[in-house]
Amino acid sequence: MPPRLDALCTDDGRRLWAATIGHGPITTLVPNGATYAADLAPAWTGRSALVYDLRNRGASETETDEARLARGIGQDVEDLEAVRRHAGLDAVDLLAHSYVGVIAVAYAVAHPTRVRRLVLLGTPGYGIGLGAPPPPDPVALEVFQALGAVLRESPPDADPQARCTAVWRVLRRLYVADPALADRLDWDRCAHPNERAFLTYWMTTLEPSLRQLTFTADDLARIHCPVLVIQGDRDRSADPAAARAWAARLPRARLLMVPGVAHAPWIEAPDVVLPAMATFLDGAWPPQAAAVAAG
Repeated sequence: MPPRLDALCTDDGRRLWAATIGHGPITTLVPNGATYAADLAPAWTGRSALVYDLRNRGASETETDEARLARGIGQDVEDLEAVRRHAGLDAVDLLAHSYVGVIAVAYAVAHPTRVRRLVLLGTPGYGIGLGAPPPPDPVALEVFQALGAVLRESPPDADPQARCTAVWRVLRRLYVADPALADRLDWDRCAHPNERAFLTYWMTTLEPSLRQLTFTADDLARIHCPVLVIQGDRDRSADPAAARAWAARLPRARLLMVPGVAHAPWIEAPDVVLPAMATFLDGAWPPQAAAVAAG
């Protein structure tokens, strides 16, 4: 069904874009999931998910206050709590992809009673010493070379939306193991100024704040909810070793390692990933998910 658009405000008055996707009551929050939530909707059949753009991302309000920017993902954690209250939910299922999974973990540490179930998709290991991506493979090296050519041919004073789109067309090949599937990644949100400025925001604000994180064993022990970690074993953005570490260190976690896929496993292996998430959100472990021993 078409998303039902909403708008909500953070505790400090910033406007966040949001939409409700699905049929039935809202049970799931998908932070920063505007580009892929419709693909994941079969995972919450009979229910709805509230999808929203993080502060300074997508169609949400641009943050200009230096003090708030300096808080990095700490601000995103607070905003997630504001979204939960806006939805009127005592506890939620959280579904988060890529670095947003680290925000979801930080939220669950800070608000353990507010998270019913947590799905981490391709989440890097910031906070547990495994934030760096794996070494570049030949495809990644080709992409980086092509990206350099695009940036040289498209100077900074060129049309910013066209430049952003050109960059995205090159980058999307990184996120799939099968290059033939790159066209299925409709993640180009270059119409939004926030997304055209994302690389700078990432390098100056988000990534440094992620690197400063440290989750202790006591921190992770606060997360009592079940956690399903889903990871492609050919992910170029999040090291599969980080997925194994999340599954080993979180008290009630299991790992679904999906062979032959990269950073968008629901695109490359929908018959595996979507039923697994649906089973998990319905309250059971998918049979393919396995516990990972610590150590």
